[in-house]
Amino acid sequence: MSDNPLENMDTNYENADSMAQNESENDALANEESNALAEQPIEELHKLKAELDEAKDKYVRLVAEFENVKRRNAREREELRLTAGKDILQSLLGVLDDCERAEKQVENAKDIEALREGISLVFNKLRNVLQQKGLRRMESINQPFNPDMHEAITEIPAPSADMEGKIIDETEPGYYLNDKLIRHAKVVVGK
Repeated sequence: MSDNPLENMDTNYENADSMAQNESENDALANEESNALAEQPIEELHKLKAELDEAKDKYVRLVAEFENVKRRNAREREELRLTAGKDILQSLLGVLDDCERAEKQVENAKDIEALREGISLVFNKLRNVLQQKGLRRMESINQPFNPDMHEAITEIPAPSADMEGKIIDETEPGYYLNDKLIRHAKVVVGK
């Protein structure tokens, strides 16, 4: 440094200018970096918003599709409930026709054997139609009593020791529909 204060002042001004210039350059670099950094989160924000919108759209569509499926299933269930017995009832219409014809014959019948035979044919036709639809009668007599399948109406003394706990008589038969119990047999059990 020189002894001249004016010279020192010029140098100090030059240094200050240089420092100010460096600071402004640093500020410019910092601004460029912050702008670049600021643009990056904005781009990510737009990207995330687009992904969110897409996910929201998929969710709304999925919920709408689910509601449509629920409505369709409810409609199909109701339709099935209303027409579930249609097939069986159509099969029984022929038996009903035969019953009506037999009823007319009963009014004018003079030959009891012919009447008995006609009624037997109607009942056989009914049994066959029901068997074709999966109905099967339960065999209960002489079988051990099973509370899951039988309903005991009463107990009577067993005619022999081997009939104790077994079914002696049946007041109403039990039935299976396609191997599923649909009516318990009402039975008399030996004790």
